[in-house]
Amino acid sequence: MNVIELKKKYDEYKAMNLKLDMSRGKPSAEQVSTMERLLTAVQKNEDCFSETGGDCRNYGGLDGINEMKRLFGEMLGVTSDYIIVGGNSSLNLMYDTVARSMLHPVEDGCKPWSKYEKISFLCPVPGYDRHFAICEYFDINMINIPLYDDGPDMDMVESLVASDETIKGMWCVPKYANPLGCSYSDETVRRIASLRPKAKDFRVFWDNAYVLHDLTDTPDSVLEIFHEAEKYGNEDMFFEFASTSKITFPGSGISCIASSPRNIKRILNALKVQTIGHDKLNQLRHSRIFRCYDDVVAQMKVHMNIIRPKFDIIYEAFDKGFEGIENVSWTKPNGGYFFTLSLPEGTAKRTVELCNEAGLVITPAGAMFPYGKDPEDSKLRIAPTFPSCEELSKAAELLTVCARLAIAEKNA
Repeated sequence: MNVIELKKKYDEYKAMNLKLDMSRGKPSAEQVSTMERLLTAVQKNEDCFSETGGDCRNYGGLDGINEMKRLFGEMLGVTSDYIIVGGNSSLNLMYDTVARSMLHPVEDGCKPWSKYEKISFLCPVPGYDRHFAICEYFDINMINIPLYDDGPDMDMVESLVASDETIKGMWCVPKYANPLGCSYSDETVRRIASLRPKAKDFRVFWDNAYVLHDLTDTPDSVLEIFHEAEKYGNEDMFFEFASTSKITFPGSGISCIASSPRNIKRILNALKVQTIGHDKLNQLRHSRIFRCYDDVVAQMKVHMNIIRPKFDIIYEAFDKGFEGIENVSWTKPNGGYFFTLSLPEGTAKRTVELCNEAGLVITPAGAMFPYGKDPEDSKLRIAPTFPSCEELSKAAELLTVCARLAIAEKNA
């Protein structure tokens, strides 16, 4: 189709007055409904006691109940003494961890990060916009690191952290990284685990959000980071985060931070000033539903069967809609909630504008890069999980029309 034909097709979609949303990686109503049993997992006063006899209705239990510490440990491949159980949001734990580091030293003999004239974080890109928002909020300089199919550009990472003492942190999503959907190779994990940073207070924020979120029967496998880091005396260098937000109820799940026992002790000393404890009844509800790791795996297969067809709908629409169009490609991850559409340089923002005008909300172009600036204006994050299959079919077709129109306009 030429520009005129594409514009005519686009106007037909605009006339439909659509209201479609693929902007965030939210579970669908169908997924959330599969966890109704969580609402009645604890019903009576006599049900409100943990396995150690602790009364979950009352104060205490700063690091969480044993059942949830053990379950998160099994999910992440560590022992319970590496775990602190939080509220519903791992993002909140990440924010708090950065905030504590700004106010108090993360390592003996160092200053709080806010006391340095300048600090920087390494940010693999394309990456997670909320990671970048935390850095921007705290005025932390961000350095783009290219993200490949096997993880970040480790030559660049190793060189920078070894030579620049202002680099204090690095964001990592090791499995099904948001938004490419790639997973870190064994070599990449080992190289991260063995980093020799110039800054003694350098920390890696290991956001393992999609540790169990597989989409195929041949899922990716990523090495457990603390086991690898221990080989190099680097256990203290890592903060790991996970949650049940896309396993149970996103707004009422359970999160955790995992770190070395030394770091856990330091965090608890600060946390006892901040709170008397998180929602232990919610922890108890989750532990009654998921009595062992296999119960979580079974629930994730239910989610997989709901989500996988939605990814396939988008792939099929793209195969058809972009046939014969040069410099267009997309990732096909084995899990997670996103994949990335790569368009010709200079067309991503225009594609989003056209989508918005026609009633389709997608993640803003540039959101996958620090400061919202995609240097090539070519990448879009695709989030298929929330709409119904019927809505998704229409959204995918409209998105291909918008992208093709943006490309045609640029080439006209």
